[in-house]
Amino acid sequence: MANFDVVVFGATSFVGQILTRYLFERQGVAGEVRWAIAGRSAAKLAELKNSLGEAARDLPVLLAEAHDEASLQALCAQTRVVVSTVGPYALYGSELVKVCAESGTDYCDLTGEPQWIARMLAQHEATAQRTGARIVHCCGFDSLPSDLGTYFLQSQAQARYQAPCSRVKLRVKAMRGTFSGGTVASMMEMLREVGKDRAILKVLQNPYAFCAQQLKLRQPNPAAVSFDDDAQSWQVPFIMAAINTKVVHRSNALQGYRYGENFCYDETQLTGNGFKGRIAAIAFASGLGGFMAAAALAPTRSLLERFVVPKPGEGPSPKAQREGYYDIRLFGKTDAGQTLVVKVTGDRDPGYGSTGKMLGEAAMCLAMDISKSDKTGGFWTPATVMGDALIARLQQHAGLTFCEVSAS
Repeated sequence: MANFDVVVFGATSFVGQILTRYLFERQGVAGEVRWAIAGRSAAKLAELKNSLGEAARDLPVLLAEAHDEASLQALCAQTRVVVSTVGPYALYGSELVKVCAESGTDYCDLTGEPQWIARMLAQHEATAQRTGARIVHCCGFDSLPSDLGTYFLQSQAQARYQAPCSRVKLRVKAMRGTFSGGTVASMMEMLREVGKDRAILKVLQNPYAFCAQQLKLRQPNPAAVSFDDDAQSWQVPFIMAAINTKVVHRSNALQGYRYGENFCYDETQLTGNGFKGRIAAIAFASGLGGFMAAAALAPTRSLLERFVVPKPGEGPSPKAQREGYYDIRLFGKTDAGQTLVVKVTGDRDPGYGSTGKMLGEAAMCLAMDISKSDKTGGFWTPATVMGDALIARLQQHAGLTFCEVSAS
């Protein structure tokens, strides 16, 4: 029997600290799950533990290094689930996924790196299926609201209309939050990889990149600035759509096309209606386009990393995390023309305060709620392996809501 139910690997990273504090505040050292923190620096782990106060004196600490396979094997031998916050995952995450897949240890993370996930699927999916390891990427803001939001909408549609919504549009109505250095580092690493291997662009552009069966149905590709009649708002492409759409389509495939083989899905961010909304959309699209163009070129990317963007380990303050939020709407339509709108909200900044809580609940859900006999080994999405159980946890503990807004 494993010593722990959950081990937080990378506990001293920016999100790792948020996650550690959440688990400690949620249940203390000894509660629903037996858990420990882990990383490569004993000194930093001790500092984190001491920052939690005297009540954390018995919190177990494990040492392991991202590129030391023997230490990762020793780590996995002690736990049922490893939750990893060590990014960029393309640089620091591959060995841990390999060891988890080989040892049958369950795993979840908060990556939003499509090219890395595609590599992990190709290299380790068969092994995980054989050993019983459940590997679950994207358990943070990318892509829980999108994946579970679509799952929730489709469940409501089946209950109400006895049919799936073949067309779903996710619209970010409102959001307050900032990027951390870790998020920027992951994006920059992805762009570096594209510069070395242009074939990676095909992965980034393919909505079915995580699906074994490559459907030929063309997916919507919203313009840089456009007006959405359903939301009655101007809109711009959502920066997280590149990863979220792939996860949602994989969920559909893993569920035997529960959403339909003609399922269409896209994501945008709303900027408001009227003239102000249009100007805001143009300004946002222009700024994002300029930033991405600069980040795509090695010389200007180096300047951005040196002088503009936050460094790894930097991120929003606790006050900014508490004051953050998001409000997401999903518009669904069945083949018969019936419509359904659902809402997903979060009470902290999306990428950090809320992500820490989502990731913690996902790890506990995987360890405590989903038996190996119910969901066997393989690379799952959050919706397909945890579904209703995770939605319940997120609503009860993590400040998220999932609710129906309208139907017709």
